[in-house]
Amino acid sequence: MAISGIPEVINDFNVYLSGNKLIGLTGEVALPEFEGMTETISGPGILGEFESTVTGRYSSMEQEIPFRILSVDIFKMIDTTTPVELTLRGAQQYTVASTGAQDEMGMRIVFRGRCKKLTPGTVKQGGTMDSSITLELTYILIEVDGTKKVELDKINGVFKLNGVDKLAKVRKYT
Repeated sequence: MAISGIPEVINDFNVYLSGNKLIGLTGEVALPEFEGMTETISGPGILGEFESTVTGRYSSMEQEIPFRILSVDIFKMIDTTTPVELTLRGAQQYTVASTGAQDEMGMRIVFRGRCKKLTPGTVKQGGTMDSSITLELTYILIEVDGTKKVELDKINGVFKLNGVDKLAKVRKYT
């Protein structure tokens, strides 16, 4: 469904590990960047050079999950031999342009990867530890208002934008 409105804020969100809500997260989770892998193109007929993005190929993607203290949930995710799947669910608040009313739409992000780094944090009397775990992502799905917007599965060769398989022709010719 296309929303005709003004995006405002993330009203609230939760992060889930295997269906169980993670407790003790800080109030902010920075999402990973999608940095396309490129190759420099130059030669006869080209004035100089340019970077060409290779369809469906992305550089290393990390997802840091910050905790206030050393939560027991951190230790469920540090086994480097077992992939971790996290789901972030949020409510996005927006203003409906035609009426001026406020409304909400859902957002869901699914991450899959293995532990790359554990940051135990610092110990300070009466303070937070700022602990975190960092995953090396092999899968990410971003869904807005129930519609899949981007799905990248590095292990299984899947790259879809707005429901369109961007690697269909690549598979056809290989």
